[in-house]
Amino acid sequence: MADEVPFQFLHNEVIQYIYKSADSGDTEHGGDISTLENMGCRVGQGLVERLTKDTARFKDELDIMKFVCKDFWTCVFKKQIDNLRTNHQGIYVLQDNKFRLLSQLSAGKQYLEHAPKYLAFSCGLVRGALSNLGVKSIVTAEVSVMPACKFQIMIQKM
Repeated sequence: MADEVPFQFLHNEVIQYIYKSADSGDTEHGGDISTLENMGCRVGQGLVERLTKDTARFKDELDIMKFVCKDFWTCVFKKQIDNLRTNHQGIYVLQDNKFRLLSQLSAGKQYLEHAPKYLAFSCGLVRGALSNLGVKSIVTAEVSVMPACKFQIMIQKM
C-alpha cells in the first residue's frame, strides 16, 4: 500500500514533464505518447525478468496472458485484471474496471480526452513484458467510462 502512492505521483509527474517539454518545443508534440510507451516498455521488460526468474516456462500464448493478468498486473497495480477475453486468433482484451492510474481523474466525460496520456505507459508495460516473454505484440487502450479501461493486445506472428 505504501509504494502505491509514490508510483502514482511519479507516473503523474513523468506525464506532466513530458507534456511540458513538448509544449516548450524541446520535443515533437506527437512523440510524447510514444516516449511514455517506450519508457513503459523498458520497465515492463525489467519487471517481467524479475518476476519469472524462478518460474517454469510457459506452455503457450494463453498461459503467458494469464500470467500477465494475474501475477504481472498484481505486482504493478495491486489487483488482478477483471476480465480476459480472446478470439483464439491472436487478439486478447484485458479489462480493468477500476484502473488505478485513471482513478485519480474525475469519473465524468470531460477528462476522457486526457486518458490516452495516462494509459500510454501502461500499454508499454504490457508490450515490454510480453516481448521479454517472447511474444511480439501491439497494445492499445481505450476508455469509454472512467476509470474502467480495456487493453487490446494483438499478437504479431513471427
